[in-house]
Amino acid sequence: MKLSGFTMVRNASKYYFPIRESILSVLPIVDEFIVALGNCDEGDNTEELIRSIGSDKIKIFHRVWDEKLFKDGTIFALETTFALQQCSGDWCIYLQADEVVHEDDHSIITNTCKKFLDDANVQGMLLKYLHFWGDYDHHADGHSWYDYEIRIVKNHIGVESYKDAQSFRINNTEKLNVVKTNARIFHYGWVRPPHTMQSKRKEQHSIHYGETTAAKTFEKEESYFEYGPLGRMSVFKGTHPEIMKDAIAQHSWKDKLDYGKKLRITRPKAAHEKFKYRFISFMEKNIIHGKLFGYKNWNILKGKKYN
Repeated sequence: MKLSGFTMVRNASKYYFPIRESILSVLPIVDEFIVALGNCDEGDNTEELIRSIGSDKIKIFHRVWDEKLFKDGTIFALETTFALQQCSGDWCIYLQADEVVHEDDHSIITNTCKKFLDDANVQGMLLKYLHFWGDYDHHADGHSWYDYEIRIVKNHIGVESYKDAQSFRINNTEKLNVVKTNARIFHYGWVRPPHTMQSKRKEQHSIHYGETTAAKTFEKEESYFEYGPLGRMSVFKGTHPEIMKDAIAQHSWKDKLDYGKKLRITRPKAAHEKFKYRFISFMEKNIIHGKLFGYKNWNILKGKKYN
């Protein structure tokens, strides 16, 4: 069995993406790691960060992002699909540049891939998400955050990145038949210095809706991102991937975070801060003990269990 890793990325160092840690988190279990590297801005050293890993498993493909394809994040899906198409493995594990796998979960991934290698019904696998918010001690786990996503797909069956690279489908239309696993994705996309977080949000908004719309959207917001009251977030009591040790030690903006519970922000509320989602989250956690409804871009195969 051959396992490929793949990602697409641009301006990782400029916007504080842990790209080096992301790649290193799965490098021990993959036979190759494909990087679709977009044309970075002047001063960004994403390529240097990746090459500093010093592994011949890593294959970098230089790409030029077409601004005509920025609308609705289409460019993200196209670049992700390109990276997938360069993979030669039987299974392919996808990590976005702010996603990291825990070393404790390597065996879950490899054993599950081996188990279903010859099972044509299994087209992909779900990994469990931990969405960190503001710092490395708090995470968002309410109704407005997805618990699982497809991050391992079987190769050579027509799988393509879906929408803005959130997920995958076959030929961009057919949902994948998947197995749910307990392997975890540590998502650090909302753990950035406040000024960098705001710059990244504006850049993302520009890619989806255009620079003019982004400028109007952010003209009344602060130059830094207000994370809001972390006291309302869930406290993380587990261990982070070992590869994140240095990044966590360098966390330098705690003095700019609010560890209380009172909502004091000038920006529009995030989904998890709105009463509707807070109420649904309370019901799910304390009464229903499960999700009422929500995002689901897959078909879970009954009777198929990971190792």
